[in-house]
Amino acid sequence: MFFVVGLGLCDEKDITVRGLEAVKSASRVYLEAYTSILMVQKDRLESFYGKEVIVADRDLVECGSDEILKDADKEDVCLLVVGDPFGATTHTDILLRARHLGIPTRVIHNASIMNAIGASGLQLYNFGQTVSLVFFTETWKPDSFYDRIKENTEGGLHTLLLLDIKVKEQNEENLARGRKIYEPPRYMSIQQAVTQLLEIEALRKEGVLDADKTLAVAMSRVGGLDDQRILAGPLSSFLRAPPDAFGPPLHSMIIVGRRLHHLEVEYGEVFAEALGEAIALFGFDMQGEGKDEHREKGKKEGRRRWREVASKVYGVALD
Repeated sequence: MFFVVGLGLCDEKDITVRGLEAVKSASRVYLEAYTSILMVQKDRLESFYGKEVIVADRDLVECGSDEILKDADKEDVCLLVVGDPFGATTHTDILLRARHLGIPTRVIHNASIMNAIGASGLQLYNFGQTVSLVFFTETWKPDSFYDRIKENTEGGLHTLLLLDIKVKEQNEENLARGRKIYEPPRYMSIQQAVTQLLEIEALRKEGVLDADKTLAVAMSRVGGLDDQRILAGPLSSFLRAPPDAFGPPLHSMIIVGRRLHHLEVEYGEVFAEALGEAIALFGFDMQGEGKDEHREKGKKEGRRRWREVASKVYGVALD
């Protein structure tokens, strides 16, 4: 049997009981390690599972699937996936290959960013198409994401943006020369994402995004318990905050749709306060009561801006 097992979003303990049973029964266990990243190293997984875990990079999963699927018709083989198995088309592809080889398959689901994004307080059934936002280069600035956001916006729907990660990637020269030399890992930040969004808006000029009138929610390490970080406000506010305010990667972002409900606004107020606080304290070196007073003013300003845009631009009736 070939198992594809979702690991959830945080650490080794997020695996389901059924998933753990599959891992313990397997003769080989692979960890897909490029479409997303777990918040712990593989040795933590190995200690908890009592199994060796083989890290599977893009080349192995996409080009060396025969190695992963070898003998899976005679014994159990597991492919571990961060989040849910169907969070990336790569996993659908390897399941199709297993089917074509006559290998029985089983998928064991888990939490993913696609449902855990509900921690933002925005209602899941008001989300439209999910969009991937990739790193721009000097010569390559794809803008197809803009059309997807526009379609969602026209329907009043929220847009989940999955920010790019680069793990075990080659630069153009090394790729052209066939050299197995890889770049250091890179993770797109919230501020880089906002900058790219506004850059394409400035080029397209279709009024889909506005720095001061488009509300957004920034999320870091969703599902990561104490590491989870959520901030909310107009796009321009994200650019005024210190970079470390958003927490460590991985990051996701939501463009808030016009079908915004007053309960979503109310739930998001605490996240808007957190952003206002971060902006207020950026570069502020006063201590004691002065700092506490400044912090409270920042919270109130963050909450005010969130509610003001929700009311005046999005048309949400607030008390």
